[in-house]
Amino acid sequence: MSSPLSESSKRCVVLLSGGLDSATTLAIARASGFACFCLSLDYGQRHSSELRAAAAVAQALAATAHRIVRLRLEDFGGSALTDTSAALPVDGLRPGIPATYVPARNTVMLSLALAWAEVLESRDVFIGVNAVDYSGYPDCRPEYIAAFERMANLATKAAVEGSALRIHAPLIDLGKAEIIRRGLELGLDYSITVSCYQADAAGRACGVCDSCRLRRAGFAAAGVADPTPYANRQPPEMRR
Repeated sequence: MSSPLSESSKRCVVLLSGGLDSATTLAIARASGFACFCLSLDYGQRHSSELRAAAAVAQALAATAHRIVRLRLEDFGGSALTDTSAALPVDGLRPGIPATYVPARNTVMLSLALAWAEVLESRDVFIGVNAVDYSGYPDCRPEYIAAFERMANLATKAAVEGSALRIHAPLIDLGKAEIIRRGLELGLDYSITVSCYQADAAGRACGVCDSCRLRRAGFAAAGVADPTPYANRQPPEMRR
C-alpha cells in the first residue's frame, strides 16, 4: 500500500464499525470520489466479530487504508455493549435511551477520526449516524453532529489556519429502508456486514436485539431479501 500522503488530495476518514450503516457511508464516500481512510475502534464491545466485518467491507470497497485502534472503554463500563454482566435488551424497542448506549462513544470516535484527518491533510470525516430508524442514542442526532463540527473547527490547527473541516453524516435523515436501497444502488454486499449486538464468532446474528430488529425491519420495508446470517435458522419475529 502506498503512503497516505501520495494519494489523491481528496482524502477522507470514514468511521467504519462493520455494520450496515457505516458500510453504506463508506460506499457513499467512495462514490463521491474520496480516497477513503477507514478507522475502526476496538473499544471492548462484546460484538467483536463486527471488526472482522469492517476489514472485509474495507477490502470489498477498496479503501485506501484501514486501521483498528484499540481502546478500553470497557474499563469504564456503563453499557451493555461493554459490560458482559449486563443484560442486552431483547424484548423489542422501548422509549428512552437503551442499555446499549456507550457513554460518549461517538465523541471519542469522532475525535480520533479528526486527529487522523489532520495528519492526512483531509478536511472531511464521514460517520454513519442515523436519526430516523435508530435506537435513541443522543450522539446520533443532527444537532450533535453540527455541534461537533463547530468544535472541530475551533480545536484544530488546520481549521485555525483556514482549512475548515466538515463532518459528513449522509444517512442522518434516512430511514433504514432508504439506507439499504442506497447501498444496493452502490453495489454494497450487505451479507458481509455485522450489525448484531451479540453476534457469534462467525458473525451470525441473534435476531432479537435492537440492532437486529431495526436491520431486519429495514430489509422488509425495502422489499429485498435479508442476507443476514442468523445463528437460528428462523429467528423470532422482530415485533412482539
